[in-house]
Amino acid sequence: MAEKRLRVIATRRLPAPVEARLAALFDFTPGPAEAPLSGEALDAALETAEVLITTLSDRIDADRLGQAGAGLRLLANFGAGVDHLDVAMAARRGIAVTNTPDVATEDTADVTMVLILSVTRRLPEAFALLQSGEWGGWSPDLLLGGRIAGRKLGILGMGRIGQAVARRAAAFGMEIGYNNRNRLSKEVEASLSARWWPSLDQMVAQCDVLSINCPHTPATYHLINARRIALMKPGAVVVNTSRGEVIDENALTRALRAGEIGGAGLDVFEKRREINPRLRALPNVVLLPHMGSATVEGRVAMGERVIANIEALANGTEPPDLVTPRNA
Repeated sequence: MAEKRLRVIATRRLPAPVEARLAALFDFTPGPAEAPLSGEALDAALETAEVLITTLSDRIDADRLGQAGAGLRLLANFGAGVDHLDVAMAARRGIAVTNTPDVATEDTADVTMVLILSVTRRLPEAFALLQSGEWGGWSPDLLLGGRIAGRKLGILGMGRIGQAVARRAAAFGMEIGYNNRNRLSKEVEASLSARWWPSLDQMVAQCDVLSINCPHTPATYHLINARRIALMKPGAVVVNTSRGEVIDENALTRALRAGEIGGAGLDVFEKRREINPRLRALPNVVLLPHMGSATVEGRVAMGERVIANIEALANGTEPPDLVTPRNA
């Protein structure tokens, strides 16, 4: 008699090599390619799956988990952030939650530097000028930006991604400061040439570029608010590749429109796909469609972490990337 395989359902299409491995190992149903599962379809998947592979597009709250099927054993998130999942409710229901840490570190740090350079060197304006056909040739004062060598970079959140950003920024000659829940060791600080700022207010007042690399938690919601934005230098640039909820987006938009800070580069937004049209219209703002981890290598590696967690569950061992309410 054939061994029963875990019933695994994905809420979205995953990279082809990942889906091929999932199909070989489990009773696997891929999700739709075009959009996240609808509410009814998501509820149906929660009812029938033993393992549901989720993405950040899926809002699975306490009410939804309360209606999940008795056979659901694991929410295997395809991504590091789990703020869209009610981890505490999952724990109460005996449903494990896993994520895919580490694999997007270098890719996200690359995009952070892309945004820093794009805003400070006015690259979208330059691209638009060429596309318009109105470029009249080189000029001494055309699209003058700012040199980043010698500028002060403040990193909010000095975890794996924050440290990867620091290494890149140091290679560009930037001065590195950071604010973090816990101070790094002196050895790590020395290796990154990074200065510890125990006060976030003091750091944002001193930095020329603020890079946000902390997770979204109740403690970090609107951590960059109107008061802290008002502390920043008039030419300062804000870059966010973590979670949109860390910034009060309305306050940021008002400051940018008033010329109170120099610019912003955002890969994430407070209301996810809903982008403030006033923000989108500003020439000193660079917006990307949440593509910090968007490399072939990164997404396949994320899939491999998902598979490793499901295999551990199938084998009766603790998944390596288990998320608990304490570390969510």
